[in-house]
Amino acid sequence: MSTQNEITYAQAVREAMCEEMRRDKNVFLMGEDVGVYRGAFGVTQDMYLQFPDRVIDTPISEAGFVGCAIGAAVEGMRPIVEIMFSDFMSVCWDMLLNQAPKMHFMFGGKVSVPMVLRTASGCGTGAAAQHSQSLEAMLCHIPGLKVVVPSTPYDAKGLLKSAIRDNNPVIFLEQKLLYRTKGIVPEREYTIPLGKADIKRPGTDCTIVTYGRMTHFCLRAAETLAREGISVEVIDLRTLLPMDKNAIVESVKKTKHILIVHEAVKTGGIGGEIAASVAESEAFYYLDAPIRRLGAEDTPVPFSPVLEKGVLPDEDKICAAVREEVG
Repeated sequence: MSTQNEITYAQAVREAMCEEMRRDKNVFLMGEDVGVYRGAFGVTQDMYLQFPDRVIDTPISEAGFVGCAIGAAVEGMRPIVEIMFSDFMSVCWDMLLNQAPKMHFMFGGKVSVPMVLRTASGCGTGAAAQHSQSLEAMLCHIPGLKVVVPSTPYDAKGLLKSAIRDNNPVIFLEQKLLYRTKGIVPEREYTIPLGKADIKRPGTDCTIVTYGRMTHFCLRAAETLAREGISVEVIDLRTLLPMDKNAIVESVKKTKHILIVHEAVKTGGIGGEIAASVAESEAFYYLDAPIRRLGAEDTPVPFSPVLEKGVLPDEDKICAAVREEVG
């Protein structure tokens, strides 16, 4: 029988990196303050002691060190790049838009870019407009990238190990308020395939499709709704690109209702792509109500904790949206 431990999300991410670095000498970590300082959120704690030659503190130049990682990946290394906040991806946008995702195709498949870019995403910490964004929809618009958003320690470890072994550039978004959450993670070796959703809670009356931190909000809302006699199925996408659209379609065919929930702003969010996928599938003919989306308000994230909380989906808003959907 496999031994299991309760560890934090941050520990799960660190374990995945350490295990893969021990398994493959070509894996290395680079980023701002990932060494002695342990990373902005303490995720890389003491890794520099285990791998003194493969944990590299970089200058404050995202465009520079992400470009360096792309070059290393093309030459056969498997870099893991940490960017402190996902907002800072804008500084290296050319690397993520025009370089890493396109090189395999532009060189006729003769080169690959096996690189993982890890970054803290989302809001809830009072970090205001420039350190709190959820930019996954922008990333999902770029062919050649893979985009992963785990919600639990178990998923974070298994998905990160798969991402590191993948021969494509993978963006790994870690919602910063999840770092201290805990979950059961087996000590045995395991991976979770990219592109496979997880039904976190089965149900029959309404499908909620979500990912990341919102998965926990949706599960708590589902518990509340269950006491009212409404059975909600919660699908955690885990990977946004590629997306497990079949899991969504099959669930909607069963429940005949769908609510899409994400922390990112509603306009232009990934919820629109999910909705279109349902509308274009056979599940559309099973629907008993319109497809419904719930995202953040279309505003930069406020610094005020009260205002910040107000712009986000929460359990009450999710419950209200489900009641409207099935009512």
